[in-house]
Amino acid sequence: MSGFSELIKNFDKTRDYIRDFFIYGFKVRNEFTGKSSRTYDDEKRRAESWLGDIFRYDNTSRGKQVSITVDSGHIDENPLYSAYYSKSFTDNDIKLHFMLMDILDGQKMNVHDITEALNSSYGQLFDEQTVRNKLKEYVIEGIILCEKKGRADIFTLSSDTAESFFSEYKGFDDAVKFFSESSEFGVVGNSILKTAGLKNDIFLNKHNYIVHTLEDSVLLELLHIMEEKRLAVITNFGRGGKASETEGVPLRIFSSSQTGRRYAVMYIPKYRRFNSFRLDYIKSVRPLGVCSEYDEYAENLRRCEEKCFGVSFGERSGEGAGGTFRMVLSINEETEGFVLERLLREKRCGDIRKIDKNLFEYTAEVFDVNEMMSWVKTFIGRIVSAESTNKQITDKLYRDIARMKRIYRREEE
Repeated sequence: MSGFSELIKNFDKTRDYIRDFFIYGFKVRNEFTGKSSRTYDDEKRRAESWLGDIFRYDNTSRGKQVSITVDSGHIDENPLYSAYYSKSFTDNDIKLHFMLMDILDGQKMNVHDITEALNSSYGQLFDEQTVRNKLKEYVIEGIILCEKKGRADIFTLSSDTAESFFSEYKGFDDAVKFFSESSEFGVVGNSILKTAGLKNDIFLNKHNYIVHTLEDSVLLELLHIMEEKRLAVITNFGRGGKASETEGVPLRIFSSSQTGRRYAVMYIPKYRRFNSFRLDYIKSVRPLGVCSEYDEYAENLRRCEEKCFGVSFGERSGEGAGGTFRMVLSINEETEGFVLERLLREKRCGDIRKIDKNLFEYTAEVFDVNEMMSWVKTFIGRIVSAESTNKQITDKLYRDIARMKRIYRREEE
C-alpha cells in the first residue's frame, strides 16, 4: 500500500478539491461524491498542509464542514500558490536536471555530446531520446537556449536569472512584488521572488481575488486557443455540480468589476449565440481545429458588447435585440451631486437625460434586463418609476420594493 505524500502528479485533481473548499465551501465528507472517501481524506490532508491556518472546521448536524477562510485584503502572499510548488518528480528527473545544469554551465553542446558527457562523467546511462525530450522541455521553459548549427541543435544555459535581473534593473524587485499579487499568472512573479529569496513586503490589495490563481491554467489554455483562432471543447460544471461539454469558439475574457469573477465568452455554433462561462466552473479545455469564421464572430461580439450590461447575453439566439429598461430617478442636483456622478460613472450601455428639475431618466437596451436588477435596486428610495419590455422583471422589482416597505414598517412598529 502506497503511503501518503504531499506531492502531486496531477494538478487538475487538486485544483478541483481546493476549488470545492474555497469557492463552494461548507461541505461535509459524504458530499464529495466524485471519488472515494480515502481520496477525499488524502486531498484534504494535502490542502491542509499547504494552506495551514486558513483551513476552517465547523461541526454541524450534517457532520464536520471544511472550508477556507482568509481576509484577502490583509495577506502579502496568495496562500493558494502553495499548490503549484507540490509537483512530484521521479529520481531520474531530479538527477538529470542537476547534471544538465552542471554540464551546460558555460558550454554549447549538441544532444549526442551531452548524452556522452552524462554517461562518462556521472556513470549514468540515459538514452539520447530521453535527454532530447528533457532539453526540449527546458527550451520551452526558457531554462535552456537552442540554436541551429548546420543540421544539429546546439544547447546552452540561458543567462537570464532572477539574480541578474534584480541586480541589473533598479526597482525590478518592487515591480515583481507588485505583479506577484495583482495580476493574472501572479504565481510567475511569486516564483521569481522565491528563486531570489525575496518576499512581497510592500503591497496589499483591498480587493484581492486570490481564487483566480486556480483558474490561471485554464486561462492560459484559452488564450493560446484564442491566439490560434481555434474551436474548443470545454468541460464545465453547472449549478448542480454536474459536468457537461460544450463546443464553441473562445473569443474574449470578461472580468466582472462587481464580483471579480472572470468569464470565457464563446460563440456556440450549435445554438447560433454567444455564451459566458465562469472560469472557476471550467474543469478542462480541449483545442480543436482552426475556425475559418473566427474574425467574423469576433466582430459580431464587438457589436454585441454594446448591449451587454454585464456578462450575460440573455436567453436569445443569433443577435436579437434583447430588452429595454427605463427608470426615472429623483436626485437633488444641489445636494446630491455625488449620486448623479455615480449614475454617470456606472451607467454602462445606458443613456441619461434630464427630464425636469431633480428628475433624471435612465434608459438602456440590453440583452438581459434581469442582470441589471442588482444595480437598479441600489437606487431604491430614489426610483420614481420603472418599466421594461420584460414585464415580469419590473413586476418583481415593485414586489420587492413593496416587501421591503412592509418589513421596515413592522420594524418601526
